[in-house]
Amino acid sequence: MPVADSEDNHEHFTRLLLESEPVMLRSIQVAVPHRADAREIMQETAVALWRQFDTFDSSRPFINWAMGFARIETRRFLARESRRAQLSEKAIEALELEMEHSTEFDHAIESHLATCLGKLSEKSRRLIKGYYHEGRSPESLSKREGRTVEAIYKTIQRSRGELQTCIERQIRKAQA
Repeated sequence: MPVADSEDNHEHFTRLLLESEPVMLRSIQVAVPHRADAREIMQETAVALWRQFDTFDSSRPFINWAMGFARIETRRFLARESRRAQLSEKAIEALELEMEHSTEFDHAIESHLATCLGKLSEKSRRLIKGYYHEGRSPESLSKREGRTVEAIYKTIQRSRGELQTCIERQIRKAQA
Protein backbone atom coordinates (compact mmCIF):
# COMPACT_ATOMS: atom_id res chain seq x y z
CA MET A 1 0.00 0.00 0.00
CA PRO A 2 1.45 3.44 -0.93
CA VAL A 3 2.44 5.69 1.97
CA ALA A 4 -0.27 8.29 1.21
CA ASP A 5 -2.97 5.59 1.25
CA SER A 6 -1.59 4.21 4.49
CA GLU A 7 -1.62 7.68 6.08
CA ASP A 8 -5.18 8.33 4.84
CA ASN A 9 -6.26 4.95 6.21
CA HIS A 10 -4.62 5.69 9.55
CA GLU A 11 -6.21 9.14 9.73
CA HIS A 12 -9.65 7.72 8.84
CA PHE A 13 -9.31 5.04 11.51
CA THR A 14 -8.18 7.57 14.11
CA ARG A 15 -11.15 9.84 13.41
CA LEU A 16 -13.62 6.95 13.66
CA LEU A 17 -12.04 5.67 16.86
CA LEU A 18 -12.03 9.08 18.55
CA GLU A 19 -15.69 9.62 17.66
CA SER A 20 -16.64 6.23 19.09
CA GLU A 21 -14.38 6.11 22.13
CA PRO A 22 -16.72 7.79 24.67
CA VAL A 23 -19.56 5.37 23.92
CA MET A 24 -17.23 2.38 23.93
CA LEU A 25 -15.64 3.43 27.23
CA ARG A 26 -19.06 3.85 28.89
CA SER A 27 -19.99 0.37 27.68
CA ILE A 28 -16.78 -1.12 29.04
CA GLN A 29 -17.30 0.60 32.38
CA VAL A 30 -20.65 -1.15 32.77
CA ALA A 31 -18.77 -4.41 33.28
CA VAL A 32 -15.50 -3.01 34.63
CA PRO A 33 -16.15 -0.05 36.92
CA HIS A 34 -12.49 0.76 37.64
CA ARG A 35 -11.53 3.54 35.23
CA ALA A 36 -7.90 2.41 34.89
CA ASP A 37 -9.03 -1.11 33.96
CA ALA A 38 -11.59 0.26 31.51
CA ARG A 39 -8.90 2.44 29.87
CA GLU A 40 -6.64 -0.63 29.58
CA ILE A 41 -9.47 -2.53 27.84
CA MET A 42 -10.09 0.46 25.58
CA GLN A 43 -6.42 0.44 24.56
CA GLU A 44 -6.53 -3.28 23.80
CA THR A 45 -9.72 -2.71 21.82
CA ALA A 46 -8.07 0.07 19.79
CA VAL A 47 -5.12 -2.18 18.96
CA ALA A 48 -7.45 -5.01 17.89
CA LEU A 49 -9.54 -2.62 15.80
CA TRP A 50 -6.46 -1.27 14.01
CA ARG A 51 -5.19 -4.79 13.28
CA GLN A 52 -8.53 -5.68 11.70
CA PHE A 53 -9.38 -2.29 10.16
CA ASP A 54 -8.86 -3.60 6.63
CA THR A 55 -11.86 -5.91 7.22
CA PHE A 56 -14.16 -3.05 8.26
CA ASP A 57 -17.14 -2.55 5.93
CA SER A 58 -17.38 1.24 5.62
CA SER A 59 -21.00 1.00 4.48
CA ARG A 60 -21.90 -0.01 8.06
CA PRO A 61 -21.60 2.04 11.26
CA PHE A 62 -18.11 1.90 12.75
CA ILE A 63 -19.47 2.04 16.30
CA ASN A 64 -21.39 -1.23 15.89
CA TRP A 65 -18.30 -2.99 14.54
CA ALA A 66 -16.08 -1.50 17.25
CA MET A 67 -18.48 -2.42 20.06
CA GLY A 68 -18.10 -6.08 19.13
CA PHE A 69 -14.35 -5.77 19.70
CA ALA A 70 -14.92 -3.91 22.97
CA ARG A 71 -17.15 -6.73 24.23
CA ILE A 72 -14.54 -9.34 23.30
CA GLU A 73 -11.73 -7.41 24.99
CA THR A 74 -13.88 -6.84 28.08
CA ARG A 75 -14.58 -10.55 28.39
CA ARG A 76 -10.89 -11.35 27.89
CA PHE A 77 -10.00 -8.93 30.66
CA LEU A 78 -12.62 -10.37 33.00
CA ALA A 79 -11.38 -13.88 32.29
CA ARG A 80 -7.81 -12.83 33.13
CA GLU A 81 -8.86 -10.83 36.16
CA SER A 82 -11.70 -13.01 37.39
CA ARG A 83 -11.02 -12.00 40.96
CA ARG A 84 -12.09 -8.48 40.00
CA ALA A 85 -15.22 -9.48 38.08
CA GLN A 86 -18.16 -8.07 39.97
CA LEU A 87 -20.95 -9.13 37.62
CA SER A 88 -22.07 -12.51 36.38
CA GLU A 89 -21.85 -13.31 32.68
CA LYS A 90 -25.65 -13.12 32.46
CA ALA A 91 -25.68 -9.69 34.12
CA ILE A 92 -22.98 -8.43 31.76
CA GLU A 93 -24.96 -9.64 28.73
CA ALA A 94 -28.11 -7.90 30.01
CA LEU A 95 -26.18 -4.66 30.57
CA GLU A 96 -24.54 -4.89 27.14
CA LEU A 97 -27.97 -5.29 25.55
CA GLU A 98 -29.15 -2.20 27.43
CA MET A 99 -26.03 -0.30 26.30
CA GLU A 100 -26.77 -1.16 22.66
CA HIS A 101 -30.10 0.63 23.00
CA SER A 102 -28.36 3.45 24.84
CA THR A 103 -25.88 3.75 21.95
CA GLU A 104 -28.77 4.31 19.55
CA PHE A 105 -30.07 7.01 21.90
CA ASP A 106 -26.57 8.57 22.10
CA HIS A 107 -26.41 8.74 18.31
CA ALA A 108 -29.81 10.46 18.21
CA ILE A 109 -28.65 12.99 20.82
CA GLU A 110 -25.43 13.63 18.88
CA SER A 111 -27.45 14.18 15.72
CA HIS A 112 -29.76 16.60 17.53
CA LEU A 113 -26.75 18.37 19.03
CA ALA A 114 -25.23 18.86 15.57
CA THR A 115 -28.53 20.31 14.31
CA CYS A 116 -28.83 22.61 17.31
CA LEU A 117 -25.21 23.76 17.14
CA GLY A 118 -25.96 24.86 13.59
CA LYS A 119 -28.71 27.12 14.94
CA LEU A 120 -26.38 29.01 17.30
CA SER A 121 -24.73 32.25 16.24
CA GLU A 122 -21.20 31.95 14.88
CA LYS A 123 -19.82 33.61 18.02
CA SER A 124 -21.63 31.16 20.32
CA ARG A 125 -20.53 28.17 18.23
CA ARG A 126 -16.92 29.36 18.35
CA LEU A 127 -17.06 29.65 22.15
CA ILE A 128 -18.76 26.27 22.61
CA LYS A 129 -16.20 24.65 20.31
CA GLY A 130 -13.32 26.35 22.09
CA TYR A 131 -14.56 25.47 25.57
CA TYR A 132 -15.83 21.91 25.05
CA HIS A 133 -13.97 20.57 22.03
CA GLU A 134 -10.62 22.34 22.33
CA GLY A 135 -10.59 22.40 26.14
CA ARG A 136 -9.76 26.10 26.30
CA SER A 137 -10.25 27.99 29.53
CA PRO A 138 -12.65 30.95 29.71
CA GLU A 139 -9.57 33.13 30.27
CA SER A 140 -7.93 32.04 27.01
CA LEU A 141 -11.25 32.39 25.16
CA SER A 142 -11.58 35.88 26.62
CA LYS A 143 -8.19 36.86 25.18
CA ARG A 144 -8.95 35.25 21.82
CA GLU A 145 -12.38 36.88 21.53
CA GLY A 146 -11.43 40.24 23.06
CA ARG A 147 -14.22 39.99 25.66
CA THR A 148 -14.30 39.78 29.43
CA VAL A 149 -14.14 36.42 31.18
CA GLU A 150 -17.59 37.15 32.65
CA ALA A 151 -19.01 37.74 29.16
CA ILE A 152 -17.50 34.42 28.02
CA TYR A 153 -19.09 32.58 30.96
CA LYS A 154 -22.47 34.18 30.29
CA THR A 155 -22.38 33.41 26.58
CA ILE A 156 -21.40 29.77 27.21
CA GLN A 157 -24.13 29.44 29.85
CA ARG A 158 -26.75 30.99 27.56
CA SER A 159 -25.62 28.78 24.66
CA ARG A 160 -25.86 25.64 26.82
CA GLY A 161 -29.43 26.60 27.72
CA GLU A 162 -30.28 27.17 24.06
CA LEU A 163 -28.74 23.82 23.12
CA GLN A 164 -30.63 21.98 25.86
CA THR A 165 -33.95 23.54 24.85
CA CYS A 166 -33.31 22.82 21.18
CA ILE A 167 -32.28 19.19 21.82
CA GLU A 168 -35.35 18.58 23.98
CA ARG A 169 -37.50 20.05 21.21
CA GLN A 170 -35.80 17.78 18.64
CA ILE A 171 -36.38 14.72 20.82
CA ARG A 172 -40.07 15.55 21.27
CA LYS A 173 -40.41 16.09 17.53
CA ALA A 174 -38.73 12.72 16.81
CA GLN A 175 -41.02 10.93 19.28
CA ALA A 176 -44.18 12.47 17.82
